[in-house]
Amino acid sequence: MASMSMSLHAVNHRLTNIPVKQLPPIASCLATSLSNCGELLSAPQNQKSKSESDNAVQVHKLMTRLASLLQDRSPEGRWTAVVLVKAVVEAGQWEILRGCEPLVRGLIAILAKPDPNSTKKMSIITLTRIFHLTYQYPTLVREITTPSLPSFVTSALNLISVKPSSEPTRKLKPHSPFLETVLNALGELIARHPTIFRPFSAQIHSILQAIIGSTSPTFPQTALDSAERLFISLHHCAPKNTSGEEWKNACQMTIASIHGAADYVFRAVVEQWESVDPALRQASRPQDYSREVGDGGLDTLGLAGWQGLDSGVNRLVVLLQMLSTCLTTATASMVAIPIGPILDLTSRLTAVVVPSDGRDIQANPQISRTEREHLFAELPRIHVGCMELLQNLVKTLETGAIPVTQTILEQTLWVYRAENFSREIRISAYHLVQTLLTRMGPSLTKQSLASLADLIRASCHDLLPPTHDQSTSARASSDAKDKAKSNHATANADSFLNPRLKQSRQSDIPSFSSLTKAASELLAGVLTHAPTEYLSPSLRAEIDRTIILTSDKHTMLASVLNPVPAAKGRGVSASIMPFLARSFPAEIEVEALIRPRMPVLMNAPGIGGYTDIEEEEEEEVPARVSGTASESTGFLQPSSTPILHHDMMDTDVSHKAAPTLTKRSLAEDNKPQPPALGSTGKVDSSFQSKRPRVEGDVTAVASQPSLDRASPATFTGTAAVSVPSSSATVTSVPPPRVASVNTSSTTTVGGPLSGSAVAQTNPADAGEDDSDDDLPALNIDPDTEDENEDEDETMEG
Repeated sequence: MASMSMSLHAVNHRLTNIPVKQLPPIASCLATSLSNCGELLSAPQNQKSKSESDNAVQVHKLMTRLASLLQDRSPEGRWTAVVLVKAVVEAGQWEILRGCEPLVRGLIAILAKPDPNSTKKMSIITLTRIFHLTYQYPTLVREITTPSLPSFVTSALNLISVKPSSEPTRKLKPHSPFLETVLNALGELIARHPTIFRPFSAQIHSILQAIIGSTSPTFPQTALDSAERLFISLHHCAPKNTSGEEWKNACQMTIASIHGAADYVFRAVVEQWESVDPALRQASRPQDYSREVGDGGLDTLGLAGWQGLDSGVNRLVVLLQMLSTCLTTATASMVAIPIGPILDLTSRLTAVVVPSDGRDIQANPQISRTEREHLFAELPRIHVGCMELLQNLVKTLETGAIPVTQTILEQTLWVYRAENFSREIRISAYHLVQTLLTRMGPSLTKQSLASLADLIRASCHDLLPPTHDQSTSARASSDAKDKAKSNHATANADSFLNPRLKQSRQSDIPSFSSLTKAASELLAGVLTHAPTEYLSPSLRAEIDRTIILTSDKHTMLASVLNPVPAAKGRGVSASIMPFLARSFPAEIEVEALIRPRMPVLMNAPGIGGYTDIEEEEEEEVPARVSGTASESTGFLQPSSTPILHHDMMDTDVSHKAAPTLTKRSLAEDNKPQPPALGSTGKVDSSFQSKRPRVEGDVTAVASQPSLDRASPATFTGTAAVSVPSSSATVTSVPPPRVASVNTSSTTTVGGPLSGSAVAQTNPADAGEDDSDDDLPALNIDPDTEDENEDEDETMEG
């Protein structure tokens, strides 16, 4: 806070001591300092302490100085005041806004003074910002905006137009430098204060008619876009509960105006289109074919007439853009979009295309060939506007556009096949098809995707640079030499001095960023949204080759994440992941794709939390032995444990790998085995055990207690394979006493449960060595059928 106070004090000192003529060069520096003092300017002025009192004095001194600069006689002082008022208002918010009424009056007064254009533009921007900031405070709106906004609108309209005293409309000033600034300001404020703008709606409408109806390119495209948005926003000024109907009427009048202009523009050909609306069939007016094409009267929107084919095409393009603006501009209430009339309009405009070799068009014999060829040259501009309109329609409707996407796709492909020589047509077609694929891609059939093959291949060619074949250039140079010998007058001497001159000139052709961007987005959309199994192998290979050569990360990721699915009769497709890793080794998306670091996810209590390490170590072994886990986890559920036989050796085979099934084990498993006794003394039906091989006298055979009844003190081993609890039934029957064994011995069993050799603890050696560190003595004799038979006979004897 102390540093802010020092900055504010420094600003006041410079505003007071520096001459006014020298303030404009440091105005930006002062505005930056005031923006950094936002916490101080927006703090309530309580004056409870000395520091707060000093800050309040500095703020009051600043506001007083700004108010005096707004009324200064020099334009330099007024310019500095306008810049600093905007910075102070944005930094101070409510604390400054509640006392800025004198500043607003001073800013509006500047619009009527002979100040420079930059000062007036900055005043309009500052006032628009103040009215925006006061909108969230109803008290400030009532005290500042409502009294000041009408005078602001009047002053702004006076900068760009002249109002006759006897007429309710205005006449636009030619070449006004404030046109775009005023249109943007009114368009920003009209939606929030419609009742204040309602008395001015007729005046604004007359100005916009002059701008939109101008057929000659007298207005920049940015000003034309602002005029279209403001024209659509006038429906906010409609009376209560009629704004939606006003918006719909504006759309319908725009569509009717486009049809009226198309009647004259397309008169050189005989249209095969027939409207579904009976009113449009009877709306055509008779024309005089002996005169130049044009419309001399007012159209449905009240726009002035036009003359000449160029002016008619400009009128069509402007109206198509305004219809697109209708779909993208926010409305005051819910509206009904006229989808049917829009598609009927685009169907008419896209039905007339540039004729190709295989397709002829029916010409109107009453129109000259010159006008017809002129129309064919202007058709791509009209069709680009149609595609932009359809794209905005699909984006506005989102999933609601799915029923009409197939119709839109057919119109797009019809235009593309006839006019793909135009770069603008290809760009618009790529954007529109990519937008359609995001909605209808998964539902495409094989035939529908095959119809896009030419479009996809063209996008691949647009992404690649022009190729230069060395053999072709050499052949061309040799032909040039032969021609030079026969006709020296037509030879190009520079080609002999520098044979690569033509190739270097071709390589200098700039790459059109908008075209390559649209083509790349189309390929990514095809790989992401379209069913890749319907793509032909040759087309997919061409797409992957293009992606590799262009090294576009987004498209390469789309190819890797959407591989060709396995299909019957088709070989395994190669992935371009190595090229992706080589081109973008440091990208985080590639790193996550190649080496994912996803942690192991377990549905167990305590996952994701923090537990004590010592408690975890203490509970680790008992949890394994008890075989009881949380019922919700389904992990290590209680299950009956099969008989675990012991060998005579004191061994620990817990760390041995489970022996693989051999021919001997499989063969012996098929033999009938004696029933095994469970821990309860009954026959365990879920387990069959073999007679163990022992090297020595068998003194005792003890049965191992089941895992669910064992305790950590007597048993620390775990079974290698968990047996489901439903596979065996254990009954509580006292086991028969066969021999005395040392129950304190620890036995760990590993290996399969189907009858492999197990270990038995010798009671005599149990007390001598209780360590499990010694490795057991293993029998490495080969297992043969002869030895098994001999051993079986010995044991039976």
